[in-house]
Amino acid sequence: AAAMSEGRPLRLLGLHGYRQSERRFRQRTGALRKALRGRAELVAVSAPHPVPGGGGEDNDVDDPPRGWWFSGPGTFEAGEVAAAPAGLEESLSAVAAALKEQGPFDGLLGFSQGAALAAMVCALRARGDPRFPVTFAILVAGFASRAPAHGHFYQEPIALPTLHVVGDADAVIAASLSRELAQHFVEPIVLSHPGGHFVPAAAPQKKAYLDFLDRFRPAQG
Repeated sequence: AAAMSEGRPLRLLGLHGYRQSERRFRQRTGALRKALRGRAELVAVSAPHPVPGGGGEDNDVDDPPRGWWFSGPGTFEAGEVAAAPAGLEESLSAVAAALKEQGPFDGLLGFSQGAALAAMVCALRARGDPRFPVTFAILVAGFASRAPAHGHFYQEPIALPTLHVVGDADAVIAASLSRELAQHFVEPIVLSHPGGHFVPAAAPQKKAYLDFLDRFRPAQG
């Protein structure tokens, strides 16, 4: 533990789920941030696109629910084979801007649609895209986009270290979709938990997060 305290904490850029925002994601990841305290700092960013149709569950007009891209006009379904997905380029630019302006960051932590976006960023990074200087990603309840226009992200195995967190009881993003995404990576680590559609932070998951993150800690001394 003494050696650990010498190095700086890792910094993770957090990408929230569809119909969330930076603030909502921060509220829902308190247990995770507590579990990572001293080892990693989680800094979230809001997606650029407000989701049409009101302020979400807490009706906050100043903080509308947001999305990273749409599979239909103002809508999103993870399983939809979207003929004309909209908004992804703006979101990739927003992630690149956050990495540059709020960085440096070591890795990404994405949830649901944010995990799907993080996987795309990993693919671009693995191809050498200089906009995305990250070393690893934690993908919680992720999936591969079904849109044919996004197929190029998955054409070759993605050579970036990833931890894939899969909820066996997830009714929003089926566990099979998260496992399928993991298969697009070269050496994915898959962590299953018995819960549903949330970022788990109980003792078994905390250990897995820390074991994974410790691979990327800055060298001591």
